[in-house]
Amino acid sequence: MRTPRGGSDNVLNIRAIIDDGKCFRTVRELRWPEGIRCTHCQSDTVVKYGRDATQPERQRYHCRNCNRYFDDLTGTIFEGHHRPLTVWILCLYFMGLNLSNSQIARELDLNTSDVQEMAKQLRQGVVARKPQAKLHGEVECDEVYVVAGHKGKPKAVQKKP
Repeated sequence: MRTPRGGSDNVLNIRAIIDDGKCFRTVRELRWPEGIRCTHCQSDTVVKYGRDATQPERQRYHCRNCNRYFDDLTGTIFEGHHRPLTVWILCLYFMGLNLSNSQIARELDLNTSDVQEMAKQLRQGVVARKPQAKLHGEVECDEVYVVAGHKGKPKAVQKKP
């Protein structure tokens, strides 16, 4: 991150201190707290099947039940993107700090349009995984009907004598 006003001239490159391995381990722990399961059939008869060639920390798997292959990011919002997982995690972190897309773009040395698309996908992913609200106890509802307008119906707004 850039130094705040009044700070030293040293600039901390936050991307340099984020560990790829830790990001992938965290994704695995959050995704499969009870152990790795096939993303296709949900079986637990899964074996490790090497690593990704471009991202060595990204574990690949083979399901012995359905005979399909998957990896740490299969079926997630991170799947199919060329940006490293660390960039996605940092983007999510900066969003949590309420930084604007242009501020995030500066911090991560990306185009604002790229950050806009990443932020959109991250928000959609969070909304998709958000559990549905469950009401309990005493719940009250109020009904209100609001007329948005009477366009094309002049008699409806005409004052009564």
